[in-house]
Amino acid sequence: MKKKCAFLVVALDSGGLENYLLRFLTHQKDKIDATVYCKAGYIGELEQEYQKIGVKLKAFSFDYFNLLHFYNLYEDFKRNNYDSVCDFTGNIAAFPLLIAKTLKVNKRIVFYRGSENRFRKSVLKNFVNSFFNKLVRKVSTTVLANSKHGLIFFHPVISQNNDNFKVIYNGIDANLFLSSNVDLREKLNIPTDAYVVGHIGRFNPSKNHKTIMKVALNLCQNHENIYFILCGKGVDLNLKDLVHENSLNHRIKLLGMQRNIIEVLNTLDCFYFPSTTEGQPNALIEAMVSGVPFVASNIAPIKETVPTSYYEQLLNPFDEIAAQEKILSIRTKGIKRDQILKTEVSNLFEPNKWFNNFFTEL
Repeated sequence: MKKKCAFLVVALDSGGLENYLLRFLTHQKDKIDATVYCKAGYIGELEQEYQKIGVKLKAFSFDYFNLLHFYNLYEDFKRNNYDSVCDFTGNIAAFPLLIAKTLKVNKRIVFYRGSENRFRKSVLKNFVNSFFNKLVRKVSTTVLANSKHGLIFFHPVISQNNDNFKVIYNGIDANLFLSSNVDLREKLNIPTDAYVVGHIGRFNPSKNHKTIMKVALNLCQNHENIYFILCGKGVDLNLKDLVHENSLNHRIKLLGMQRNIIEVLNTLDCFYFPSTTEGQPNALIEAMVSGVPFVASNIAPIKETVPTSYYEQLLNPFDEIAAQEKILSIRTKGIKRDQILKTEVSNLFEPNKWFNNFFTEL
């Protein structure tokens, strides 16, 4: 019999968590009767992909200052009699899990997908966040994170030597992901002999597009045959004026959100990923699984993701000079796709292991 599970997210717009959950539920579709609640009150861009695998979707507004929302969620949980409830929204999972505990739901899981708080701090916000953090420990049966750094950040003392606190890494099916050999050079009018550097990630301060653009502008202005591709939600809208002002529309390609990520990666000679904070970086994992040479930031969650033998590729995320030098060094040395990297990372994030570990917790 399938496990009847509820999963709570903000919305199903394309991002690291949303793609992870889609892959997990696709992998376990014969074992889980899944319902995904979207707290923002709308479903999001991935609605059709989730529906294709039979997931039930609910646009379910949840405002902490609206008691009616609490009552509606309580009644919906009660009607559905779930075996487990898993909330991916960090500390603010506290009240949905409290509702689940009141209804005696057997498995109540909070799954942290970041490695630090992402709100602008104030005395009031810090107090509320601390309260939620303590409450979530009391109402959950299991606390999960996708990085050791994240687990320690949110629960620094209690998570040590406690079996209810666990790290479950992302899983990716390399064979399925690498199923296409198509690239985008012809479509984007990029010469076959050009050197193409790329980044994948939504427009967000944590992705550090300010530094990415400094590097891209400098390299394109000083080296004839270097091109950049930047894709992710909001990237095209937020960076187009800067690219236009520097007359580099033909060299810096802004694609916005893309579903054909493997085709983007097939186009690249180097992947540049200077994030300032991450949970576990799906985009970097996908690039490494593709064997693309990379330059990334040296923050703790990325160091946890990258094999130690590749640490020389990790730099201070704000050091645009070092990043330019590293990219040019990869180009000069003629470093191509790395089969060792591809194999090592594919094994590290092998989906059967990590998806089955998550399923076991449900």
